[in-house]
Amino acid sequence: MENIQNVKVGPMPQSQFLKPFRMEFTQNGRKRYWDFIKLHESVSIVIYNTSRKVLIFVKQFRPAVYYNTAVASKSVCNEVQGEIDWSKVPPSLGVTIELCAGILDKPDLSAQEIAKQEVLEECGYDVPLDKFQYVISYRSGIGVSGDKQNLFYAEVTDDMKVGPGGGLVEEGEYIDVVEMSIPEARKFMTQETVPSPGGFLFGLQWFLSNKVPSDV
Repeated sequence: MENIQNVKVGPMPQSQFLKPFRMEFTQNGRKRYWDFIKLHESVSIVIYNTSRKVLIFVKQFRPAVYYNTAVASKSVCNEVQGEIDWSKVPPSLGVTIELCAGILDKPDLSAQEIAKQEVLEECGYDVPLDKFQYVISYRSGIGVSGDKQNLFYAEVTDDMKVGPGGGLVEEGEYIDVVEMSIPEARKFMTQETVPSPGGFLFGLQWFLSNKVPSDV
């Protein structure tokens, strides 16, 4: 996952995953504009393995996190020329811990069916469709994208494990499955800087507030 080489950053060509727009409007009599991107709606899943009492997360390299971490470091980024010495930026700085998730890019499948598919592909668990509990939908990246995200919860057992997970390599996914006990998850959230998105923190806090078994 962290074997990152030949890094280059430049203008984005046309993408099937995000589209840039500029909205022009008048607000309180004042003309304004706002630049934003359109993203796919998505699902994310809080997964709890009841056999071993561990939460199931995923870990992967995120180029946007890697880039922004490098830009914030004066030791590797020349602010005048805007150049980055990537050899001095360890790839681990771009690795995040996240909920299993995926975009809704298959019109013939429901959000719940996409969630089932993602859990199988990323984490290796074949979970019955009726075991996915819908939690809430919310908006992410409200200043840049405003995309809708749908949060689900699923309890799994070791018997449901049918593969290693890891995502689809043919789609460019390189994912590690991460397991945390509830005490480990609580400790993870106490870090000053957490290598995770806001949706992960919300989902984990929801679980700790609503689903922690009495015997843990």
